[in-house]
Amino acid sequence: MLIYNSLSRQKAPLKTVEEKKVRMYVCGMTVYDFCHLGHARMLVSFDVVQRWLQVKGYEVTYVRNITDIDDKIIKKAVATNKPIQEVTAFYTDAMHADEKALQVESPTHEPRATQHVPGMLQIIQDLEAKGLAYQGEDGDVNYAVRLFPGYGKLSGRSLDDLRAGERIAISDSKRDPLDFVLWKSAKVDEPADTKWESPYGWGRPGWHIECSAMSKALLGLPLDIHGGGPDLKFPHHENEIAQTEGAYGGELANIWMHCGPLMVDNDKMSKSLGNFRTIRETIGSETASKDLATYDVNVREAEMLRFFIVRNHYRSAQNFTPDNLFDAQAAIDRLYQTLHNVGYDEVEVDWTSCYAAEFSEAMDDDFNSSLAVSVLFELNTAANREKSKKLASQLRALGGVLGLLQQNPATYLQSPTRYTRHQTSDASAISEEQINALIEERKQAKQSKDFAKADHIRQQLKEVGVELEDKPGGLTQWRRL
Repeated sequence: MLIYNSLSRQKAPLKTVEEKKVRMYVCGMTVYDFCHLGHARMLVSFDVVQRWLQVKGYEVTYVRNITDIDDKIIKKAVATNKPIQEVTAFYTDAMHADEKALQVESPTHEPRATQHVPGMLQIIQDLEAKGLAYQGEDGDVNYAVRLFPGYGKLSGRSLDDLRAGERIAISDSKRDPLDFVLWKSAKVDEPADTKWESPYGWGRPGWHIECSAMSKALLGLPLDIHGGGPDLKFPHHENEIAQTEGAYGGELANIWMHCGPLMVDNDKMSKSLGNFRTIRETIGSETASKDLATYDVNVREAEMLRFFIVRNHYRSAQNFTPDNLFDAQAAIDRLYQTLHNVGYDEVEVDWTSCYAAEFSEAMDDDFNSSLAVSVLFELNTAANREKSKKLASQLRALGGVLGLLQQNPATYLQSPTRYTRHQTSDASAISEEQINALIEERKQAKQSKDFAKADHIRQQLKEVGVELEDKPGGLTQWRRL
């Protein structure tokens, strides 16, 4: 297997610390709001990575953390007049609902930052003993960036070019503007549940130290793979390296993986641009509520979103537009239509087949799911051409490797969807009961040889996004376009 290493900026063979075991740490969510589409890309991308590693016979210990103490969390708790734990519990449940909707498998461990404060303090004390950490006049403990020779090696920036990251506050008590906070001194007006006692006084951990402590505690050093979103390379991952390697030497991780950015209409997604979209807004049914952690999921749209992400290489930039969603929906529909028409058995992947070999070759080359998906469509064409249940069964099995094509095809195809060019604005409003009633009315019309009425009903259904297919024996099947 070849994996692109963001640190070396080239592909290299996967070599693990322990034979056939992978220790993978991925930076997870800060739970103060609902997950957005950028989070969806990260969640699905690394889900595909851990799935494929398991297919290749590796025992994967996958750790994805939860940041449950942070300035934004405190701000949300104060604004809503709720305890920190209540806020983080709600948005953690909401995140789990999103993961379930997108068929993202649970990580092996899901540590909370608040569970690892003692470990964070130990790393800070070790850094202080080595002269890499100091306490400022304001009580904050900072990392002395310029005293760590390797700083900037992940982001590829020199110290003179670097600027403090989004979450790095600059204060007069810092020796250098680039120094970042390891321990934040508690403020008088901050809630009591945001403070821990420490050798440096009451306070709370800085953001970066959290992942250094959790990854070391659960996986040891070095990690085989450390991953995350593209915005974490600097400052978060750069600072993790400085902390962990500064305290303990060696390498924090042998391979660094970062998924590409997800854009919306070719712009970076942001609330100020009005293009910010949450996962639940994109795949939730109309009964989905922002007041509830869990929500009703439109299963067809959820699969569309997962497919939309998987059909692109995880490192590529991805653009979220209506046309791209329409294309993704139409494409995954074709695969389900084949399973519906040709039929399938529940089988294991036949890795000796030419299709599976091509699929495997693609995934072994830096998890190239884009090329692997193209193999699914080759298999789809062959299954249709040959009316082969055996090939359709392999299509479903290989799709399952990517977390796709596991729904009942008839149920899937009859689910309403917003993401199609063929529907009118109220197309999904027609219910299954109304569709079946019109099909029955059409059947009666055909029996009465009123073919004009039968054709009119077919056209009437097509105009609201429902396509009929007459089968032998008088059976009529339908699907939403």
